Amino acid sequence: MESEFLGWLRTRLPASPWLRLGPGDDAAVLRLGEAREAPADVAPADVIVTTDLLTHGVDFRVGSDDPRRIGRKALAVNLSDLAAMAAIPRAALFSVALPRHGALELAQALYEGILPLAEQFQVAIAGGDTNTWDGGLVICVTAMGVTGPGGVLKRSGALPGDDILVTGPLGGSILGHQFDFQPRVQEALQLMQRYELHAGLDCSDGLARDIARLCEASGCGAEIDLARVPIADDAKMLSRQQANGVTPLEHALHDGEDFELILAVAPEEATRMLADRSLTTPLARIGRFVAEPGLWQVAASGQRKPLSPKGWEH
Repeated sequence: MESEFLGWLRTRLPASPWLRLGPGDDAAVLRLGEAREAPADVAPADVIVTTDLLTHGVDFRVGSDDPRRIGRKALAVNLSDLAAMAAIPRAALFSVALPRHGALELAQALYEGILPLAEQFQVAIAGGDTNTWDGGLVICVTAMGVTGPGGVLKRSGALPGDDILVTGPLGGSILGHQFDFQPRVQEALQLMQRYELHAGLDCSDGLARDIARLCEASGCGAEIDLARVPIADDAKMLSRQQANGVTPLEHALHDGEDFELILAVAPEEATRMLADRSLTTPLARIGRFVAEPGLWQVAASGQRKPLSPKGWEH
């Protein structure tokens, strides 16, 4: 539903002089002031804004998941969106709809998970809204940042011939990574400042689906070398536990909520990045962007066939 709705919405939204990058990326880019409006020693800055809505039964389960981990996740997924834009986090607003029974205790526990992560990334909790109702827990977070020193990283810049790089292993996030992942904020800022990145996004809805989204925004296709996809230990464990025929590789391709970065980089630049031992997060080269539209999987034998962009669809 989400893709169709966004496609419909983008044809109907009026243009705005303040909106430098609108719906369809990981965050919006706003310029809310002009130089003539600001003091002489203050330059106008682009503001990066993102929002995520998390609900009981979809993103977490109250009663079985620790509310501290739920609160942390609510902020972390928004920081991951800012990381996808290579933005510096600055502030966040939290709005929560709490179940009536035990509302105060639940709200306090949520913030016990939020505040340490906010402190880690120097994010000001600037306000929000609180309500109670007869339904399950709903959390809406709006996070704001500013443009990093390397500029804004968009989805729309991938070029045919670019390599596809990812940070970290993928798959099996339901076993705990979905709550405990580290937003790649510092990694994105470091890479954006040090190297020429053509495009990027965070892997939130599944590797295959998110690469397909990057291809759509950039007007190209992609080939994924299956043997090069980094598979998380949790993906292997989940495959064993479920015993339903889904392989660890399939979990890595389609599970979602990995919150790693997917990057489009020229091959020679990718080689430099892979050789950089000062990077704290491992990078893997898992394929290439091609001029032909579509998503393709390439086996170790070299056989090439279409890859379904399966993953989470809202």
